[in-house]
Amino acid sequence: MRRINRSAWAVTSAAGMLLGAAMSVLGMAHAQASQNLTTATPLAASSNTTGAPATSGGSKVAYFDQWSIYQNAFYLKTADANGMAGKLNYLIYDFENIDPTNLTCFEANSAASQDENNPNAGDGAGDSFADYGKTFANGNSVDNSTDTWNQPIAGNFHQLQELKAKYPNLKVVLSLGGWTYSKYFSDAAATDASRKKLVSSCIDMFIKGNLPSQGGYGGAGTGKGIFDGFDIDWEYAGGGGHTGNHSSPADKQNFTALLAEFRTELNAQGTADGKTYSLSAALPAGQDKIKNIETDKIAQYLTFGDPMTYDMHGGWEATGPTNHQSPLYENPADPSSAIAPGTSKYSINEAIKDYTVGDPQYSIPGGFPANKLNMGVPFYYRGWTGVAAGANHGLYQPASAPAPGAADSGNVAGTRMYKELTGVVDNPADTFWDPVSQSAYFYDGTNFWSGEDAQSIQAKADYLHCNGLGGTMIFSLYDLDPSVTLFNAAVNDTNGSAANCVAPSPSPSPSSSASPTASSSPTTSPSTSPSSSPSTSVSPTPTLTSSPSATPPPTGLVVNGGFESGSLSPWTCTGNLGSVVSSPVHTGAHALAGAASASDDAQCSQTITVKPNTAYTLSGWVQGNYTYIGVTGSGADTSTWTSGSGWSNLSTKFTTGASVTSVTVWVHGWYGQGTYYADDFSVH
Repeated sequence: MRRINRSAWAVTSAAGMLLGAAMSVLGMAHAQASQNLTTATPLAASSNTTGAPATSGGSKVAYFDQWSIYQNAFYLKTADANGMAGKLNYLIYDFENIDPTNLTCFEANSAASQDENNPNAGDGAGDSFADYGKTFANGNSVDNSTDTWNQPIAGNFHQLQELKAKYPNLKVVLSLGGWTYSKYFSDAAATDASRKKLVSSCIDMFIKGNLPSQGGYGGAGTGKGIFDGFDIDWEYAGGGGHTGNHSSPADKQNFTALLAEFRTELNAQGTADGKTYSLSAALPAGQDKIKNIETDKIAQYLTFGDPMTYDMHGGWEATGPTNHQSPLYENPADPSSAIAPGTSKYSINEAIKDYTVGDPQYSIPGGFPANKLNMGVPFYYRGWTGVAAGANHGLYQPASAPAPGAADSGNVAGTRMYKELTGVVDNPADTFWDPVSQSAYFYDGTNFWSGEDAQSIQAKADYLHCNGLGGTMIFSLYDLDPSVTLFNAAVNDTNGSAANCVAPSPSPSPSSSASPTASSSPTTSPSTSPSSSPSTSVSPTPTLTSSPSATPPPTGLVVNGGFESGSLSPWTCTGNLGSVVSSPVHTGAHALAGAASASDDAQCSQTITVKPNTAYTLSGWVQGNYTYIGVTGSGADTSTWTSGSGWSNLSTKFTTGASVTSVTVWVHGWYGQGTYYADDFSVH
């Protein structure tokens, strides 16, 4: 996520510079494609990628930007008066910086450079004036009081004190880092001594409240009790982010060690204070960045993690093609290039899969509990201008330039807040829906904007509930209109449950180092899904038979679908966990046995030749706990599953895309669920 820090002296609003206009932190589109889309498509049932049980409700987390009190005149009073504060579980105050010399937390009154190409843009920058020096008068303060010269602190910190007095259950967390202030994380995390120095300084300043005396405010203990923990926003461990950021090959392990040090010292301080302090992290959502994080180790130190599931495309791709900034799923028509060294593109589903289940293409082990991950929702938009309609109202089309910016978001091309696009993003005539990626977009005949609406927020909420995620993270509050339209949609949808969930779907087996947690295991029965009767095209009722027949059925396009050759070929199985057995079998003399382990679901697959634009049915017989069959590479991948001790017939339909000539069919079990059996596969 490209979020840029602002200071008290900045003249332009921060929102536009939050996200900048330089190079994408996630990826770049290189080609053009199109697919017929509709403007009003009912939401499809969300798939289960994580294997975690479906949930309802969830935590609501939102960022309040330090600088929002300037150009936008968005105060903590505003967050109270419009009803937002009372609906949140966590309010994250962003951002504080790391001292470039001492590698400690600090306060300063110095503006950060807004030049994306300046490698020293954030060095020594900070805004203590916004934090605890600016006075608020009656009407702009949470409790309608007027700050005085002789009170201990003023500014946003004092407003947070007033807000917490009104909402005692609200947790307020301080965020360290962000886009402009991540330069020195690598240095500060490099050794045990440097980690202890940074963490102890942050706790001393922001938990114990020993704020530096500046402008007549601050002093020992003046900030104690404001913050309930820290949010670590390192953009990014292992490299990337703002020009000039420091990085090291050891960042991957040092990030884990830094979180461990924060957790250790927060626990010690919590014991002294008689409370539990939270620790969260804003996490990357691109697989090229996730691979630099120990996904199987960091969760033990975190209260929750917030993958920044947006900024996947934007105005830094100056001439397009236009694309979605936060696609829930990958659309086969997406013209962007696959992320090396694998074959996947950017999507929310890919990010969540990487954290929870893993992806061996990128050496990502997974292992992060789904219920500790929140779904990131942006309240700003990415846009282009000079966009022709093409086949789908501007989607995946070339552009002449990033769309014009606007004043409250700093007049930065390619970025606008929701409140700067009223008349467009709330206009049904300009609103369109991509049912494949489950994404909204907006097109007025020239300008194309990607972002959220009520339908896309509902889709994200359905996904988080069907995948057992923890809740929703919002960035950020001051982007909104006075009616806080998107905020209320996000809160209401998070508080609800999904109307329909597809059973857990397969994903590539994690690497051997993966250690799935209890939350990654499947539900005890398919009925735990909120939907009692899933669509038959997704999860049909299996047909049972008590005894094998003598003659194996035809296998169509599948080679050795009944394993009657006595060998696996041309099937291949992950971890060498597949074998051909003579008992049990469904028909004939042989069947497949897949010995799923705690770290490998024993996926067996083969690639078959198909015709483009053709409908097929994959069918197979399976036996065992949580056994799945499916197809990938068709352009509209699908799967189904069942669980039981007897043979069950599974089938699922798929239609190939216009250029598809081969697909992969597969079967697998589930982690730690033991051996499954499969027989008589066919594609017709």
